[in-house]
Order: sequence, then C-alpha cells, then structure tokens
Amino acid sequence: MKVFINFTALVGIFLLLSCSSIDRNSGEGTVTKPSNFLISAAIVGGNAQNPNGNGSGTVNFSISATNATSYKILLGNGETKELTNGNFTYTYTTSGTNTYVIYVSAYNSGQFVSSTLSLTVFVGSSLVWSDEFNVDGAPDSAKWGCDLGSGGWGNNESQYYTNRPENVIVQDGLLKIKTLKESFSGSNYTSARILTKDKFSFKYGRVEINAKLPAGGGTWPALWMLGSNISSAGWPACGEIDIMEHVGNSLNKVHGSLHSPGRSGNTPDTSTVMVPDATTEFHIYAVDWSATSIKFYVDNQLFYTFTNTASFPFNQDFFLIINCAMGGNFGGTINPGFTSSTFEIDYVRVYN
Repeated sequence: MKVFINFTALVGIFLLLSCSSIDRNSGEGTVTKPSNFLISAAIVGGNAQNPNGNGSGTVNFSISATNATSYKILLGNGETKELTNGNFTYTYTTSGTNTYVIYVSAYNSGQFVSSTLSLTVFVGSSLVWSDEFNVDGAPDSAKWGCDLGSGGWGNNESQYYTNRPENVIVQDGLLKIKTLKESFSGSNYTSARILTKDKFSFKYGRVEINAKLPAGGGTWPALWMLGSNISSAGWPACGEIDIMEHVGNSLNKVHGSLHSPGRSGNTPDTSTVMVPDATTEFHIYAVDWSATSIKFYVDNQLFYTFTNTASFPFNQDFFLIINCAMGGNFGGTINPGFTSSTFEIDYVRVYN
C-alpha cells in the first residue's frame, strides 16, 4: 500500500492498494476479485497553506477498482454510502478540524477488497438561520408558527396556548412569552408556544439561544426541538432534543435531555446543571449536534455529552420550539399565588 499527497488547487490524498486477481471457478462462471484499488479524496479549497480545506467541509471522492461492481464507504462520522459509481461529493458538517477514518470496500459479487483512509477536514462555522427579534410586534410569520389550544399537550399541563399579544410579542429587541393566571376557554392559565415546523428545519449543527427564564412555582419554560417526521412517525419515534428545560419548583436547575423510543417520558437521556441566576440574568443555552454526539452547554460550558448513533432518531431534520407550560407531569404543583411571568429570548441562532 502506498499513499501519495499532491498539493494542487485541491488537496488530493491518494491511496493505492495493489491486489492480485483471484478467480473462483464455479463450473459455469468466474467471479473475479476486484484489483487495482484506487481511492482519491480531494478536500475542496485545500492547498499548502490550508491543507484541511477552505472551511466548506466538502470532499470530492473518486474510488475505482478493476472488476468492481459496487462500493461501500463508511465516512467516519456515522454515515455510510453504497454506490455503483465511485465518484461522489460529500460535505462534512461538524465545525472545527476533525479527522475521519474512512473505510472503503469494492465488491464484485461475493469477492471484495477493503482499505482505510485517514482524512482531516476543516469546517468553518457559519450562520445558517437566526432570529434576532429586532422588529416589534408578532413573531415573524415567515419563521414561526403558533400552536394553539389546551388539553394538557400530553403532559397534563394547565395552560391554554394563544397567539395573542398578551401572551407572545416581540418588544424592545426581545421575544417575550408571557404566562398569565386568567380564565380563558376553560383553562386557568394562558401562555404561548411558537415553532419553526414547516418553515425551517435542519440536520446537525450548533444552536445558540440567549434567554432569561421565567420564575414561579409551576412554570416550565423550554427551548427544544422535534423531528420533522413527527406527523408520520409520532412521538417519541421522531426524537426530541431539549436544549434547555427549567422547572420553577426547582429554581435554577437546568435540564438538557433527549427522548427516543424506550427513553421517553420519565426515563430520558438527561443531565442537569445549576445556573444560579437563571431567572434574573440572560444566559446562552446551546447544543452541538452531530452524527456521533450531542453536547449541551450553558455559557459555552459543557455539562452533558450524549453519544449519538444510527440507532437513535437524531439523524434527520429537526425543527425548533420555544414555549412556557404551566404545571403538568414535569412542571409540578402551581403556586396558588402565581399571577404572571415572562420568558425573554434575545436571539436564536443556528450554525452549520
């Protein structure tokens, strides 16, 4: 096996594997093992000064072998390609400089040859979607919709979600979700739940949300995501990523959680961190999401890492949700003296 590196307009990493052909006679036909195995992985924008690429994360692959009829490529990040043509382009999305061990096999019926290639790729972080909440009035309808109604929302909650300005408004550079104690359409509390379903969804990346949480026993604010296939797959098969949840009855205890089949309801994959002034100061709640991990942060401090694999539903498009519930299975007992609270969000930003 020989490895050659040639710096041109692209960085090419060539792996040559010489294999002798082996014929297997079965009486009526011959299956020949692939030979002259060649793998080329050219990182877009790579040169002597930037050997790991220009930050796009894009790699042009060219794979060939004499007598091969198909190829299988494990891309080192949990994703797999199965192709009949070995020429394809793939874009890595995990920000930073990461090294991937790529496994490649060339097949001809039951005969095959395999090898590995180590590839280091730089992915620059770029903003792909955001809302800075700088225009007063209702939330931007091009970005957000509203869930409306009551009925407990699967958690025996007590609020009625509305789209009234009394409950949800952009004002003074902030999104404000106001939870009120009032009689409304059969419920004793009102609040709001906005979401990007059918307007924006994404697969993998970093989400940052700068927010100040509401106070009061029974409040249950959340910054979270659901799989875009929820209408067909249902919950929890669609997957749920809770970037931040806070329960007013456990002041300043912030939860980062994931729900999936067998790990839903009261048994999610979860961890917590104490944020001493969560209801009086703004903090950045963030998640870094890739095919191999989901990492939870507060103010850039990592507090939970979940190992993601293809067996979980966290490898598809998700949409964003912001809401404040009252009571329910997680929010708990509502303080009888509660009258109102405000959940304030300065911005939501999604990076590749």
